[in-house]
Order: sequence, then C-alpha cells, then structure tokens
Amino acid sequence: MGMSRTSPARRLRLGLPRRVFSQVLLMQLAIAAGVAVLATGLFLAPLSDQLDDQAMRRALAIAQTTAAEPRIAEEVKNTPPTADGPVQRAAERIRETTRAEYVVVMDWRGVRWSHPTPDQVGRTVSTDPGQALAGKEVMEIDSGTLGRSARGKVPLRDSDGDIVGAVSVGIAYDSVRARLIHAIPGLFAYAGGALAVGALAAWLISRRVHRQTRDLAFSDISGLLAEREAMLHGIREGVVALDRTGRVRLLNDEAQRLLGIGDEAVGRSPDEALGEGRTADVLAGRVTGTDLLTVRGQRVLVANRMPTDDGGAVATLRDRTELEQLGRELDSTQGLIDALRAQDHEHANRMHTLLGLLELEMYDDAVDFVGEVVGDHRATAEQVTEKIQDPLLAALLVGKATVAAERGVALWVSDRTRLPDRLVDPGGLVTILGNLVDNALDAVAGTPHARVEVELRAEGRTAVLRVRDTGPGVPVEHRELVFTEGWSTKKPPAHRNRGIGLSLVRRLAERQGGSARVGEAGGGGAEFTVVLPDALAEPEPALTAPQAQPSATEEESR
Repeated sequence: MGMSRTSPARRLRLGLPRRVFSQVLLMQLAIAAGVAVLATGLFLAPLSDQLDDQAMRRALAIAQTTAAEPRIAEEVKNTPPTADGPVQRAAERIRETTRAEYVVVMDWRGVRWSHPTPDQVGRTVSTDPGQALAGKEVMEIDSGTLGRSARGKVPLRDSDGDIVGAVSVGIAYDSVRARLIHAIPGLFAYAGGALAVGALAAWLISRRVHRQTRDLAFSDISGLLAEREAMLHGIREGVVALDRTGRVRLLNDEAQRLLGIGDEAVGRSPDEALGEGRTADVLAGRVTGTDLLTVRGQRVLVANRMPTDDGGAVATLRDRTELEQLGRELDSTQGLIDALRAQDHEHANRMHTLLGLLELEMYDDAVDFVGEVVGDHRATAEQVTEKIQDPLLAALLVGKATVAAERGVALWVSDRTRLPDRLVDPGGLVTILGNLVDNALDAVAGTPHARVEVELRAEGRTAVLRVRDTGPGVPVEHRELVFTEGWSTKKPPAHRNRGIGLSLVRRLAERQGGSARVGEAGGGGAEFTVVLPDALAEPEPALTAPQAQPSATEEESR
C-alpha cells in the first residue's frame, strides 16, 4: 500500500491549535471548569463537617429536652428498669417524635432504663458515660450497638440537682450521609450552570479577540510586533501614534529627534509634550490637510495625520529643513544668475559706450565714464562695510543690492546703521536678514519707486534689525498670521512651499529671547522689526600701551 499523499497542512495536529481565538477559548473553558470543580470541592469539604455538627447539636438538644423532664429522673430513682416501664415508654415517645435513632436513659451505674431494642433494657451501655455522669455535656461521632451515630449526652438530675444518671441520644450517621449525598446533585447543577455561563462568556470574549486579532496565530502576532519594532525604529520618518483620548502612546526614534522630546512624552497630550503651537495643533488634528508644514525649533517638518479604527491617529513627520534650505539657495542662485545676466548685458552696453568714446577720440570723457562706473560699485560696497563690520552680513547686503537693482528696486542701508563685528551668532542673523529682505523685495517688485531700507544697529549687547519697504504693507488683521507656518498670500514656487521664512525669523528671534513683529512704515509700506538681546559679545577692554623706560643716555642727560 502506498504512502498517503495528504499534505502536512491537512494532517491532524496534536496539541493546542494555532489560532488565538481557539487557544483563548480553550484556555478560558479550562479555567471556568477548573474554577467550578474547585468551588464545588471547597463547598463539599466543609459541608460534611457542617452536617456532622448539625446532627450532634440536634442530638444534644433532644438529650437536653429529655433530661429536663422531672418525671424521668424520679422514675429512674423509684422504679426498676423494665422493657415496658414508664421510662421506656417516655423515651420511645420522644424518639419517635424527634426521629432520633435512639434515646437511652441510664442510671449513675450506666444501666439502661430505655433502648429502641427492649432486650437491651437493664444492661450496661457499650460506651463510657463517665463525662456525662460527671456533669458534662458531650457531642461526638461514635459507634455503638446500633452502629455509627452522632451523639449527644447530658447528665440527668433530680429535683434537688443531684446527678442520678444520664441521657444519651443518637442520630443515625446514615441519615447525615444521605443529606450530604442529596445535596450533591443540586450543587453539581449550580456548578454546571456556572460552568455554562462561564463557557458562554468565554466564547463571547474569544469572538471579540478573534475580530480584533483578525484570526491570527500567536506566532503571527509575535512576528508582526517584531517587524513593527524594526520598522518604526529603522525608517527615517518620524512616527507619532495617539490614542482615542488624544494622548501620545508611541514615538519612534526619528520622531523624538525631530520634535526634540523623549519617552517622557508618552501618555501626555501634544500640547503638554510640545507646548502650544502649530506642531501640536497638527498632531492633535486641529489642523487638517495633507503635507502640512510646521516648524519645530530650527527644523521645517512636513506632517500627515491618518485616523485609526480605534479612534486614535498616526502622524508621520518628514524633515524638510535641508530641502527648504536648498530651495532658498536655489532662489538666491537664480537671483544671482539673473543679476549676472543683467550685469553682462549692462557691461556690454558700457563696453560699447566706451568703444564709441575711444573711436570718437573723446579720451577724457572715456576716462570719466570708467571712473564713474567703477566708483558706483566701490561706493556701494564701501558704504555697506563701513556701517556693518560683520563680513557675512556685509556680503549678504552687497549681493542683495545687486539682485535688487536687477529687479528695479533700490536697496538702501540706513544712515543709522552701525553694527560692530561682535556678533555671537552671525549665521542666525544672516538667516533673519536674508528672509526679511527677500520678502521685502517680493512685496515691492513691480511697483513704481520701489525701495527697501535696511537698518542694523547695536544697543549695548542688543541687536535691532529693521527692514522697511514701500509695498502695500500688511493689514492689521494679518500681522500675526504672517508669522504662522504655512500661511502666505503668495503663490508657491514649483520646488518648495511658502509660509516658512517669517516663521523661521520669529523662531530664531524667540530662541535668543527676542521678538519679531511687523508694523506700518512711514511711507505706508511694511516695517519688520527684530530685537535680539545678548546678540553681541562684550567689547574687549582697550589695551593701555606701557610707558617706555628712559634710556641710559636720557638718564645721564638728566
């Protein structure tokens, strides 16, 4: 006979099933069954003792009631023990009424005066009645002539209180056992009902687990968790997961780096973890859209937020700082290219003019023309470097002046400008000034008599920067919005987005404890003012030249 070709996947598997639903159901059923069995056992164990105690107390109570009859004690003292005597009749009447197994009355010697078997009357009892005859009440489970029984023994006293005998009452132990056995089916019924309810609850819980785990195996879930951890910590995008209450429940390494926060943010809302601002608004979902721009510190971030089925959300963050810098450099490069193209055109015109003057033999005019052209460029550079001693800022303004001239805008440096070469962070001030000048040039381009004025001055260690233009200005209701990330009235270029420059200006100013605001210039345009406390280093103390020591010849002449 050939081997079976049944595939391994269809063969009978031994052991636990692989699916989470089945494993959870089996485990919960086992737990419910175990709890039912344990509860039943814990109930049955003390039940037997309780039934024994109840039987002994019942026997003791019957014995106490019998001993309380005064006639029985008198008849024990005055009559002989006979099978048809008054004590036998009274004891049998009590036994039949109480359904006890026996009611035995004995004298102080242990001789029976009553017994369910008349032949035993007049004989000595089979168990020691010493404690009862000594005045003690006794409860016990013991065996006698009638078998095992629950017993109660009390002393029998006459009218004077003297002990004249004892009363022993027995409850058949078989009846106690019968009560226990009779209680077991009901107990099992209750346990079965509880087990059925537990099984139903286990099935409902397992169905919920089945829906939430999508019928995956534990090994699949473990693999997914491992892959998730590797993916979250390996990708170069920041991932922030929020629960249904809007609190952070997960941050990967890149998100912590981009946002400048750590694991302490988990369990807190974006406002608590980041502070109020656009970044917190984007993560919390108060700002909607795709590829939302936001600024965190010096980083330009692009955020996207996706809701999840459980009411939470997952936000992804991408770092666009370098891309924005490249975009700005591209804008500057394009401006420089346009300026160089214009200068080339202007240079060609000047060369043609100079050639014409030379051909006309107007040599003096040619010399004056060359001197005037060279002097204009030299005057502009000297004017800037005389007022602004920091080389980076001076070079920036000289370059911006060339670009402004190409765009038909006059870029002026205010006469009040005085900035020594003591800047703590010249790169930051270059970024602020470059953004403000670019915005001013965009605002006045194409307008008649376009002009941009730059003022830089030092007030102690504080640097004050003002950029004025003759453009349309900024309406009062927009003077705070212009500093918001992503807000702009201009059409964005193809390679980058608008609404970042002024936001960076304010962030850089606030990082140094300063401020950035916009108002109205004297001519009706906009005036941007940036104040940077402690932007300049302390001036170095002036060195006093040491006095020259007199020479030997001078000493001799004295």
